[in-house]
Amino acid sequence: MKKKCIIIWCSFVVCVIATVLLRFFVDAQEVAYEEVEVKVLSANTERGYDYQTQSSYEKHEVTVEYNGESFKLENVYDTYSYQEGRTIKAYLSKGRLFANVEGVASSTPLSIAYFVFLIGSLILFIVGLMSIGGVIQEKNRTKAG
Repeated sequence: MKKKCIIIWCSFVVCVIATVLLRFFVDAQEVAYEEVEVKVLSANTERGYDYQTQSSYEKHEVTVEYNGESFKLENVYDTYSYQEGRTIKAYLSKGRLFANVEGVASSTPLSIAYFVFLIGSLILFIVGLMSIGGVIQEKNRTKAG
């Protein structure tokens, strides 16, 4: 059990170091995109309630037209800014249209790797704390027995 605990904590440290290094690279990366004009075809907000988590949610979907093709605009936070028929700025990157530059930046492989390591660090931290509890319980059992 002790070896398992050490392996978990070493993995946690590696993940944290990778997360910090990736954060610097994500901030320094140059994101390739083109600012384009698009026409809003539709903007809908779906409101709902999740009974499992006891919380309400909103899902925003905006469809735009660019070069005669219909695209779903990604990284949309509201639909108030997207009135049907209106021409707006969007950001084209790798065949996808985004509502803002942050959406383009967060869709890069480097950003995705950063989030994977960040979530991995959090999970390993929790598992590491649980493994320490197991080691302590095992030590107490051997003392008592």
